[in-house]
Amino acid sequence: MRIDSLPEVDEHAIVIAAEPHDIWPHLLHVVQETFDGTAVSAYARLVRAADPVASGPRPLAEGSTLPGFHVATAHPARELTLRGSHRFSTYALSFHVEPVEPGRTRLRAKTRAVFPGLAGGLYGQLLLRSGGHVLGVRRMLTRVRRRATS
Repeated sequence: MRIDSLPEVDEHAIVIAAEPHDIWPHLLHVVQETFDGTAVSAYARLVRAADPVASGPRPLAEGSTLPGFHVATAHPARELTLRGSHRFSTYALSFHVEPVEPGRTRLRAKTRAVFPGLAGGLYGQLLLRSGGHVLGVRRMLTRVRRRATS
């Protein structure tokens, strides 16, 4: 299934007082730190994620994996797309780095996902209605901003 054929779930954005090329390494660091841990790996195995462990090049590049995700696209200072699947969902998390004006950049995070079947529907409701997904994505964006401007 193509990423753009997945239904949109949500989108969050933040403006950062930095240039796109200055934000990029911080985005890679925060994403890797967020998803590359023993708890995340255990969860990925529990839900039978297609990519249950971290592997591949670091810093993240196309072909790298994190528990629950693989890097589908990595266009430096422009776009990072993570894709994944497990028994309850097929999903993608894309980060878009867009210049707003000199010295200011918008970082957007867009989530797309499908939750097939009854179990998938229940999983999707739990994930999205709990607020955990929104909190996690916003936290990543804020951490990138903090790192890029400190």
